[in-house]
Amino acid sequence: MGCCVSTSSLSTCSTRGHEEAVSPTCFEIGFCGQKRTNRTFSDHVIALQHLPSVRTRIFTNGKSRTSCIFTQQGRKGVNQDAMIVWEDFMSEDVTFCGVFDGHGPHGHLVARKVRDALPLKLLSSMHMYQSSQNGSGRTCFKGNSKKSDGGDSEKDGSAEDRLNSLWREAFMKSYKAMYKELRSHPNLDCFCSGSTAVTIVKQGSNLFMGYIGDSRAIMGSKDSNDSMVAIQLTVDLKPDLPREAERIKRCKGRVFALQDEPEVSRVWLPFDDAPGLAMARAFGDFCLKEYGVISIPEFSHQALTERDQFIVLASDGIWDVLSNEEVVEIVSSAPTRSSAARILVDSAASEWKLKYPTSKMDDCAVVCLFLDGKMDSESDYEEQGFSSATLQSNHSGNAVESDDGQQSEPSLQRNFTVRSSEESDSYGRLTPPEFEGNADTVAGEDQNWSGLDGVTRVNSLVQLPRFSDERPNR
Repeated sequence: MGCCVSTSSLSTCSTRGHEEAVSPTCFEIGFCGQKRTNRTFSDHVIALQHLPSVRTRIFTNGKSRTSCIFTQQGRKGVNQDAMIVWEDFMSEDVTFCGVFDGHGPHGHLVARKVRDALPLKLLSSMHMYQSSQNGSGRTCFKGNSKKSDGGDSEKDGSAEDRLNSLWREAFMKSYKAMYKELRSHPNLDCFCSGSTAVTIVKQGSNLFMGYIGDSRAIMGSKDSNDSMVAIQLTVDLKPDLPREAERIKRCKGRVFALQDEPEVSRVWLPFDDAPGLAMARAFGDFCLKEYGVISIPEFSHQALTERDQFIVLASDGIWDVLSNEEVVEIVSSAPTRSSAARILVDSAASEWKLKYPTSKMDDCAVVCLFLDGKMDSESDYEEQGFSSATLQSNHSGNAVESDDGQQSEPSLQRNFTVRSSEESDSYGRLTPPEFEGNADTVAGEDQNWSGLDGVTRVNSLVQLPRFSDERPNR
């Protein structure tokens, strides 16, 4: 699967609040065996360089019709986080959301590449299925279909199972295609760099999720007493999970924690105490692919109800300092929905200063998707200090990358343990000399990766492996 998919030509689909005409963003795929219009996926092609023209796709701080997103760079160098919301993903009732947390020297580039290419691969998978079903009239997949009473219930259940199987296969194929593209990419070094991915597709009243790494998705819902509760939708895929550890050890990789961070299990090469990756699955990280670190996603399906209010996707800069319940409380109590993601990041920043005063704040990225499809008015949004749709500046005043990935964009580091500056000095033996320097340098494409520089809390990688001709045999 390549990095481009076909779309319909200029569409007159309703934008549900957008006054301007829609550019080629209404995908005429549907899930029925019949086409919605005479225009099909093959009418036009959308490629990576044309993504900025998709008006229902946002990837920088701002809002859409049903969501708001926000990222803020931490204090560890170039921001390695990326995020996306793509409404009208294939049809009007389909929305794609994702958060991607890079790590390693080129992690920010890997995260952006995955952010841009993975949704297109998912579209390509669905396009292939739709092409095979055109004219058959046998299968009709409606995202908001409801089970009926009597004899139709069994048929409805069967249709829901087929829809679930369809999305599972699409996620699996898309992640596999993304893995292959990164492995063969001529200009992107992913050997010791990689990214997490937490991706969801909301289709009507169904939610489909595929994820790797330790970025997380939760849902805010109301219980029987109309009180807000947090429901965790994904699992942080850490190396100490029994199934993950078993696979890694079976592939001759090693899983253990360092003495000064006993709660953080890491993945190590069999012949070197490197790289010490703090997750069991990731895109990239090809130095560990033979030793049990995989890019195969976990897939899950959630049937949404009227009690479900919103979904939050975030990198671990949020989860390291805020609980699921605290995140739901912050988002649900935000003065406007448009400001929810920014307020959540601001709250995390405050918690970093309070809980870890000697530590450098991690990067944070947040996507808030509101399930009733409603947002604030534009005037309310502007009062919060934002512009519409795709705001081209972020809260910390840093330059935001363009869609071609040529400018800097947000980052992230990880996990549960904080070191003081003095403790970092004793850890310096693990810091390669080429990465020594000031970790607070202004972010930019020519900036050295500073994830191992002046470590003040646990990073995704401990050190880079030393592969060379002089490496002794063990």
